[in-house]
Order: sequence, then structure tokens, then C-alpha cells
Amino acid sequence: MKKLTIILMAAMLVCLYAGAQETTATSGKTQAAVSPETLAKRAKRKNLTVKEWNTDDHTKTRWLDRVTVYDSEGRKVEETEYASYGQRWRVTYKYAENGLIAEEVEYNDKNKPSRIKRYEYNADGTKGKQYNYLPNGKLFSVKVFEYTFND
Repeated sequence: MKKLTIILMAAMLVCLYAGAQETTATSGKTQAAVSPETLAKRAKRKNLTVKEWNTDDHTKTRWLDRVTVYDSEGRKVEETEYASYGQRWRVTYKYAENGLIAEEVEYNDKNKPSRIKRYEYNADGTKGKQYNYLPNGKLFSVKVFEYTFND
């Protein structure tokens, strides 16, 4: 088990080093670039809109369940979930220059903002902190992400 842990840690360090080589500097901070795998996935989703439909088994009634919209770079920019009465919630996404999500705005069933999330990332591209704001802009809470590998 220890040998496997050492191998995994070595592989992780190689990945971190490679990721550090591809970092971009924005506003004086070094942040990891988006991985090639993520870029390949995004390329397939450029300007895509995905609609998910549900059908009642008995009445065969069909209704819209969820809509996901991607931009010209293949990044998810909006996701909306519906119920029989209309919109349940909606989330919009904004991205930083490094390609990582900078901000999420959650909207309620009346399409009014209910929470705003802003992200701060570690040098390796993992989430470091999530700042949660109320619709009026007041900071509500801060979530800190901690990454621990167990033997």
C-alpha cells in the first residue's frame, strides 16, 4: 500500500510540475491553465444547447426538465431546471482569463438572484476558496477547500 501511495504521489508531483509549466499569469498571480482533456471536451460543446425532457409513463405527457447552454468556447454558461409550474432554478457561469470558473450566480424560481459564488484557486488549479454572497452583495460565508491524501 505504501508503494502505491508513493507512486501516486510521484505521479501527482509530475502532473503538478507539468501544470505549473503551463500556468498563465493574470493580475500578478500565477494560476494553472485548463487541462488539454478539458479543452478537448469543450471543443465538442461549442455553441451547444442541451435540452433534457421527461415523459410521464401513464399519460405520455412530456415536459422540459433541464436546459444547459455552452458558449463559443465550449464552456457551460447557463443551466436551468424546470418543473411542471416553470423554472425551479437557474445558474449562470462566468470564467476568468485562465479558463476556470470565476463566478456562479444562482437564481430562484422567480428568476431573482439568490446566491452568488466567487472562486479563488490554488496554483495547481484546484479550488482554494469559495466566497458566498447574498443577492445584495454582502458576504455570507467562505468555504475553504482542503485536499488530503490518505495512505
